[in-house]
Amino acid sequence: MKVSGLILCCVALMSTLAVADDSPKEADYYPLVQFQIPDGVVLEGSSCQMMPDGKLAVASRRGEIWMVTDPFTPEVKPAQFKRFASGLHEVLSMAEKDGWLYIVQRTDVSRLKDTNGDGEADQFEIVNGDWEVSADYHEYAFGSKFDANGDLWVTLCLTGSFSSAVKYRGWCVRITPEGELVPTCSGIRSPGGMGANAAGDIFYTDNQGPWNGTCELKHLIPGKFMGHPGGWKWYEEPAAVAAMGKQPQEPLSGSRFMTEAKKIPEYEPPCILFPYKKMGQSASGICCDTTGGKFGPFQNQLFVGDVTFSTIMRVDLEQVQGHYQGACFPFREGLASGTLGLEMTPQGAMFVAETNRGWGSRGNKPFAVERLNWTGKTPFEILHMKAVPSGFELEFTEPVDPATASDPKSYEIQTYTYIYQSSYGSPEVDHTQPKITSLKVSEDNRKVTLLLDAVQEGHVHELHANGVRSASNLPLLHKEAYYTLNYLP
Repeated sequence: MKVSGLILCCVALMSTLAVADDSPKEADYYPLVQFQIPDGVVLEGSSCQMMPDGKLAVASRRGEIWMVTDPFTPEVKPAQFKRFASGLHEVLSMAEKDGWLYIVQRTDVSRLKDTNGDGEADQFEIVNGDWEVSADYHEYAFGSKFDANGDLWVTLCLTGSFSSAVKYRGWCVRITPEGELVPTCSGIRSPGGMGANAAGDIFYTDNQGPWNGTCELKHLIPGKFMGHPGGWKWYEEPAAVAAMGKQPQEPLSGSRFMTEAKKIPEYEPPCILFPYKKMGQSASGICCDTTGGKFGPFQNQLFVGDVTFSTIMRVDLEQVQGHYQGACFPFREGLASGTLGLEMTPQGAMFVAETNRGWGSRGNKPFAVERLNWTGKTPFEILHMKAVPSGFELEFTEPVDPATASDPKSYEIQTYTYIYQSSYGSPEVDHTQPKITSLKVSEDNRKVTLLLDAVQEGHVHELHANGVRSASNLPLLHKEAYYTLNYLP
């Protein structure tokens, strides 16, 4: 009897575990395909670019570019890789135009072409190299894709965290089709990637450090100041005077970023604050889902990498009082290495270039290239989180169960912000615990209007919807949302 009882207990435990394993997982909706990189090749993935012939260009921080034939195959094997170029200087971004592969490397924007059809670049041209570099390891250069005017936008990291030893470090510049450098924004600290939204507006990620309490997503607007005054000496350059005008008023260290935004007209506050060690520690590449539903329900939303966490985050933006702000959500964890470069393709696949050098990562491989596909199954997620007077409107990817969605016990919410200061980073400060005063579920069960007794301008509003279930009784795949409320609707 004792043995029989033990067997029954084991069977019951195994049944319980089996039920637990049936809960939704990210891989059920967005599985990863890891490319098989050729033996002996150290491909520290930094950027990807689809080419007109269907090949995928993959750049390495070690100054190489590889072409991958048939990158959409179920398995991508070593024989599909061919080296296209080498001897470059830390290529972190690529874009394609008129048969040329444009690269942003540490020293310049250059363009490459294979003119004889042997699969290797044989024509190299410098497009613009009017910024400068020193020997400092920190002087990264990240670029965008081409904008509607044919310009490439480039963000230039400071020399270290605090200063700008050489020209235009700590600035965003544009490179025109004619190869001219146009100073565009000051206040850059340590960019991790750039990308455009569906409207063509350019954004970049900046990382925690001096004047950045946490990692941030920022909207680049010509003439604006992004927050870090360490590169302001270049306002003396004639080109900067012509494009930007005079230097802004200096921000007050120890203040709050929205307090300073109200005093300094040139300062554009971050549109997303990525809560540190909750959403990540080193925000990186950006891509936008413009695939028309081929990548799932997140049309026109941004995806942002994080190197340290080896993750991809999702960002839902809106404009309030003429400024972008919005919510960030977890999306996909478990990548093989540090997530650096993201490339969304019209086919509905996302390519991810990865490396752990310099930052370290949760992913246990030193480098990788992966592809993220959508299975066609829709995850139960908070699709949109929009600001409304005194609260937020939540829209879901699937109808909700009205009973759980209208229950205040299904939600937890807190707010906080970060110190805007010249010293490194910031803890969360100024916490509040707003109370839910109203929950209204829409007739189609797709939306919930959540009203609070108080919202906080300039704060992250951290929401946990742990108790909300779908109409088919599924929990949310990701229960957390973080809305940066800079401006009140």
